[in-house]
Amino acid sequence: MKQTDFLVIGSGIAGLTFALKMASRFPEKKITLVTKANADETNTKYAQGGIAGVTDFENDSFEKHINDTLIAGDGLCNPKVVEIVVKEGVERIRELIDWGAQFDKDDSGEYALGMEGGHSEYRILHHKDVTGKEMERALIEKVQQYANIEFIKHWFVIELITQHHLGYLVTKSTPDIQCYGVYALNTNNNQVEKILAGITYLATGGNGQVYRSTTNPSIATGDGVAMVYRAKGRIENMEFIQFHPTALYEPGVGGQAFLITEAVRGDGGILRNKKGDAFMERYDDRKDLAPRDIVARAIDSEMKITGTEYVYLDCRHMDKEKFLHHFPNIYEKCLSIGIDITQHMIPVAPAAHYSCGGIKTDEWGRTSIRNLYAAGECASTGLHGANRLASNSLLEAMVFGHRAYENAAIEKPSTLSPEMVPDWDTKGTTDPREMILITQSLKELQLLMSDYVGIVRTNVRLERAMKRLDLLWTETEQLYQSTKVSPQLGELRNMISVAFLIVKGAQFRKESRGLHFNTDYPEKSPLVQNIVL
Repeated sequence: MKQTDFLVIGSGIAGLTFALKMASRFPEKKITLVTKANADETNTKYAQGGIAGVTDFENDSFEKHINDTLIAGDGLCNPKVVEIVVKEGVERIRELIDWGAQFDKDDSGEYALGMEGGHSEYRILHHKDVTGKEMERALIEKVQQYANIEFIKHWFVIELITQHHLGYLVTKSTPDIQCYGVYALNTNNNQVEKILAGITYLATGGNGQVYRSTTNPSIATGDGVAMVYRAKGRIENMEFIQFHPTALYEPGVGGQAFLITEAVRGDGGILRNKKGDAFMERYDDRKDLAPRDIVARAIDSEMKITGTEYVYLDCRHMDKEKFLHHFPNIYEKCLSIGIDITQHMIPVAPAAHYSCGGIKTDEWGRTSIRNLYAAGECASTGLHGANRLASNSLLEAMVFGHRAYENAAIEKPSTLSPEMVPDWDTKGTTDPREMILITQSLKELQLLMSDYVGIVRTNVRLERAMKRLDLLWTETEQLYQSTKVSPQLGELRNMISVAFLIVKGAQFRKESRGLHFNTDYPEKSPLVQNIVL
């Protein structure tokens, strides 16, 4: 059993920002940071493009960035939150630079600002094509300077501890659900332990692994969203799954897909179909710089028309030296599989990339459960609405990491003595005998989500998906009740819950908006609403 003042689940930019600020303000208090993998294995690490922020006030403005975000969000952004993130984000970027993050500069010493789809001005700060990795590096180095931060690696958080575990009936209508910490599996000794905390902060990242092809790492299994849903907290807008238009297509290669950042198109890359025709002009006046949802649907349409599994990204006309300077990892990755971007076009296809919905929070990162905060991709703050504007996510994570810190720092949470919380009960469970029961269910889950709940949806597909999810849920819960918990079983259970929330949200939304496109409801509804589950 562990006790801590502030418990942080997840070590991406949202988690590290919160932990760092708390440790600095309260040197006498203990901050415990838990991650189920290595410290830097996060969605942040794989963010290539950059972080959006208004730094060139001669050509850009807060109003332009706000407007671009609202347009991309397709009517579902919270305007107040958009203004907060855009305006406060500039200070957070300066803070990050002060902490040691390095962003690319031009020959004159000014920051080299990039352009991405949906942006009206050059405002993307970047570090080559590994911006997230550079930000993660700087934050981890800074966090390691604080003795009051305990970094626990390779622990898998199973459940949030609420009044439910004290023997009380907790439902979605319970007005004062409280979080007292978590149950977590220590994978070093396979023991489930209690971690009690005054404040718990979720920064558990995304859920791309529910799909067969994703740019997310293997850890992106929707753990935070699933735990909050089981604890009867509010989840919203899960139907809005952003598919990155241009993941590298490698036939026969499974797992995490290599991302070709949108910044390549911002620098002049052109999408072409099997025939070599530039097709984006047929779908949007902004051509290759249209927002991601439009580009992803256009690629999906071209793939269906031509019967292929990919389209091409043409960079042959681009300046090689500039490409090498800005996108060295993309160049090397393509070269490693026999693609010289100066001679060959890059085969690309959409892949699940970002969840715009998640744990519903207010403007201070507070969830519907007391003493529980959330930020980063697992949260739904109101910034993204129906579609995330490129490179807004890292900005959002820092802004809400800071705002959650500001609010949590003045909270006076209710705490429990350790003896009040029961130990994890393993009675009647055995070690899992057949891992195939988990791996096969995971394959089924990823296949049905990709085929039925992808870029384009129909009512029939969604109905079929829900029926199959019901069966997978029943089988997995039976397995969960009879066997000792493992990270693999816990992740499968979480992914099934997340998949259910995506499908249920998609079924409730009787329109096509942003990232949700249903051919049975091709038009937008005049009644704009968030789907809260």
